[in-house]
Amino acid sequence: MSDRVARAGLQVAAELADFIEREALPGSGVEAGRFWQGLSDLAHDFGPKNAALLARRADLQAQIDAWHKARANQPHDHEAYKAFLTRIGYLIPEGEAFEIETANTDPEIATVAGPQLVVPITNARYALNAANARWGSLYDCLYGTDAMGSLPPAGGYNRGRGARVVARSRVFLDEAFPIDGTSHADARRYYVDRGQLLVDDLPLLEPAKFVGYRGHPKAPDAVLLRNNGLHVELVFDRTHMIGARDQAGLADVRLESAVSAIMDCEDSVACVDAADKVAAYRNWLGLMKGDLTDTFRKGGQTVTRALHPDLTYTAPDGGDVTVKGRALMLVRNVGHLMTNPAILLRDGTEIYEGLMDAMVTVLIAKHDLLKTAGARNSHAGSVYVVKPKMHGPDEVAFADASMSFVEQTLGLPQYTVKLGIMDEERRTSVNLKESIRAAKHRVAFINTGFLDRTGDEIHTSMEAGPFSRKDFIKRKAWIGGYEDRNVDIGLECGLSGRAQIGKGMWAMPDRMAAMLEAKVDHPKSGANCAWVPSPTAATLHALHYHRIDVFAVQARLREGGRRAHVDILLDIPLASFRRWSKAQITREVENNAQGILGYVVRWIDAGVGCSKVPDIHDVGLMEDRATCRISSQHIANWLHHGVVLEGEVMEILKRMAEVVDRQNEGDPGYRPMAPGFDGIAFRAACDLVFKGREQPSGYTEPVLHARRLELKAAG
Repeated sequence: MSDRVARAGLQVAAELADFIEREALPGSGVEAGRFWQGLSDLAHDFGPKNAALLARRADLQAQIDAWHKARANQPHDHEAYKAFLTRIGYLIPEGEAFEIETANTDPEIATVAGPQLVVPITNARYALNAANARWGSLYDCLYGTDAMGSLPPAGGYNRGRGARVVARSRVFLDEAFPIDGTSHADARRYYVDRGQLLVDDLPLLEPAKFVGYRGHPKAPDAVLLRNNGLHVELVFDRTHMIGARDQAGLADVRLESAVSAIMDCEDSVACVDAADKVAAYRNWLGLMKGDLTDTFRKGGQTVTRALHPDLTYTAPDGGDVTVKGRALMLVRNVGHLMTNPAILLRDGTEIYEGLMDAMVTVLIAKHDLLKTAGARNSHAGSVYVVKPKMHGPDEVAFADASMSFVEQTLGLPQYTVKLGIMDEERRTSVNLKESIRAAKHRVAFINTGFLDRTGDEIHTSMEAGPFSRKDFIKRKAWIGGYEDRNVDIGLECGLSGRAQIGKGMWAMPDRMAAMLEAKVDHPKSGANCAWVPSPTAATLHALHYHRIDVFAVQARLREGGRRAHVDILLDIPLASFRRWSKAQITREVENNAQGILGYVVRWIDAGVGCSKVPDIHDVGLMEDRATCRISSQHIANWLHHGVVLEGEVMEILKRMAEVVDRQNEGDPGYRPMAPGFDGIAFRAACDLVFKGREQPSGYTEPVLHARRLELKAAG
């Protein structure tokens, strides 16, 4: 990255400057000189404030470490601990009641509950798949997964399984759109008469759920329905393989699925330099302009993927009704911690990557805001930026102020940018109400995430003692309190009807039957969005939002008040007793080590930031930096407290490296870690474990970025 150009006191990698000036700025209404001066001012004026916030994190952590060390041989005193955290400013008093004042949010944020995808923005094909996952075939998702209890048999289309899919789909239609006097299973004809949908001459029990149709009213090609804010399309085609054998000619049931999608510049990508950042920004630009395409080989054919258009139907009154064909797209910026060599400041230091992301991703989003024709991402005129890994209200206030600066520089009204607060760090969780208050004019999203939240829990309380095994940490009272309190405070602060309250990822993309059983708890909890790992999972998870009226749940919860208070969040999930056998300890460390290695080897060697990685039992899990963080911090904690010794961990890492090598032996580009165990990827995994205590907040980024840059430098 030695090829740099000077711009307003910045030394910018030439490829980034070229992208900004030739691709991102034209059509944005922002002149190049104004952009570069604004970015320089942002980097030089806000950079020191960013550094001060990170220093504050380190100072608080040092005080917490010292407090635990001084009481190492004493029973934990909860009240003294709480008073100490208050005294040092880690825990701050809650202020008076308030409600957020966020305006101009799209329905997908404010009033429509449904699944949410998170996808690496560096992969154009995945990004397009996520955007297009607004609609999915229920028939395909039931047939091709284990959602009905088993996987499809090998070979061609199985008529028996197909019949089960159709029957299961008709049950769903009866539940969501009951007919007055018959069942969808018995229906022979759907038609429209004088603005009303009739099924075998009978109306829906709730006629208002009929939204529109395509084709001739007496024999429509498609019928559009809506339940709990989500659309369902019935597709009729008697020439289709399925429709030809269906008594009503019903060829498919298509569900509105991923109503929103986070295009991720953070945990699911491996962006360490200007080339990586340009790849990310270029895909975001294509999504905002609407012209992103990707061409690839699939099934022996060349396929070009592009964004789906909106869908238009004839409304019951004879007019037109249009529904969106793509998910509402949010962009997740990098947090406050990392810097990036893509841009150097006047003193030669690297720019804070989160500040660079803020300016560039919002600039790019202007292309959507300025559209006068064609499909739009935000009809409300907003840009949605998810900000991860913030520690408490001061850091949220910093993000709010930096976005105000960006808006002013780019000529946008204040609060055009809406902010998503990831409730994944302990200092944000215990101060959630005040964190929301710090950005009350632009908050559009809060959510919870077990993995990062637990990783920070372990690092924050590293000196308190050995933590429970991971499966037992999930059973501790604090995690339920954390999940409940997030929803309760979000409702107290007026997010219902204005913003998303989200829940975390289902990590097993091949286990859809288990997902259907478990993930219904998310809408039941009052969350109006929850993360899923694939478009297929989004379609199946959408069934839950048809069963559960989330906004009715939120209304009941708000009347009931808080179910959990800050004290439960301060209940450190330490091992209550330590009578673990050697075999139990080994199994726990093996599980952690295998997950770390399986993820890190792809991150370092291939630059893949998120993928389906086989676990120790060969079950495919969606892995990103959050999973790596909890596993590395867990081993670091057990090493620190002598539960396991360094030599034992190294022996397990080597043994698990051989397991990971076997799991990847079918990949021709894979570089085995064994038998030398001297490659950059294996050393990175070792750094995450053996240097885990010294990593800021237990984050994996400093190690991963350094080792990936080392590999790139080595060619």
